[in-house]
Amino acid sequence: MPHPFTSPTTLEQGFADGLATMLAAHRGLGVYILVLANAAYDASLWRQLAPALSARHAARAIAMTETLRRGQSLNEPDDDVLVFLKLNAIGFDHLGTMESRRAGPWKAMFNPIRALRPPRISGMKFVSLLRPFEPAAFHFNKPFLAREIFWEGELAGKPARVLYNKFPFARLHGLLVPDPLREMPQCLTPELHDWAWDVCAQTGVQRFCLGYNSQGAGASVNHLHFQSFVQSSPLPVQDRCFAQNGGNQRYPLPCQRFIDAESAWLELDRLHQLNTPYNLLYSPGCLHLIARIPQDSCKLSDPCRGYGWSEMAGAVTLFSREAYEGMSAVEFEARLAAFTPDPRK
Repeated sequence: MPHPFTSPTTLEQGFADGLATMLAAHRGLGVYILVLANAAYDASLWRQLAPALSARHAARAIAMTETLRRGQSLNEPDDDVLVFLKLNAIGFDHLGTMESRRAGPWKAMFNPIRALRPPRISGMKFVSLLRPFEPAAFHFNKPFLAREIFWEGELAGKPARVLYNKFPFARLHGLLVPDPLREMPQCLTPELHDWAWDVCAQTGVQRFCLGYNSQGAGASVNHLHFQSFVQSSPLPVQDRCFAQNGGNQRYPLPCQRFIDAESAWLELDRLHQLNTPYNLLYSPGCLHLIARIPQDSCKLSDPCRGYGWSEMAGAVTLFSREAYEGMSAVEFEARLAAFTPDPRK
């Protein structure tokens, strides 16, 4: 099928229709949680899907209560059961949609549903940018994920698959997996770097971006993938006020901007040789690259260990209203500065 990134209308309509179809076709908790989390991120999706989600939530809550009272097992993954129990404790009518505000140049988002996401491997000890692919671990070819596929076909000359992000933290957030059957580990190569550059160049969607987390920099699945999304306005890291974009203001940690794929790869290759984690933000004709210390570094506080490309790009998701309303520009800048790698590398 033609890829969905040909125009904003194609992407937005296809994204919404896919969620509605998925919810109607599948009764499992995993699908309900995925559709709910995506709808809660976007007010227009919420208006469209909230009635069906509310009815599904009530029905699942009753069925789960009856099953547990009979002493029977729930035929659902433990992760999904735990997330649903937490959602039920909050109450559907109290869930609401994502909120955002600016703290200086930075973007703060309040999204308590994102806090329910299982950690997978994002909290693992960092050893190397290359970890062999593990067929027995979680990856994007697992049969149960087939229902979460938004689109698959050919994209920029390669077979590719886009899955919905179960706990999104960006608009129209997808998981873009190139050549999924090759089962490549989450370690960038020149081939895949050039492909990501080409995907951004060929899109017909304004402010389309691809995020990338290396091992040790927030990657939670060891299966080569990028995170596709669309911004309503540029991310802070793209702001012209910052030095990497020609401005006068220093970014809190070293950030490089490249406008050609070859120069960008030379720096990525250098980081690979040094075994230095990094986060990337691809946009049409441009790459922002941030080298950083590993997520398990003793220099980082617990709230920062899960930071990936979004936080490095200046957009942070917060899980309590107190943290959301209280975060200052100075506080967030100090958190980013803590990721500065050893200058000797």
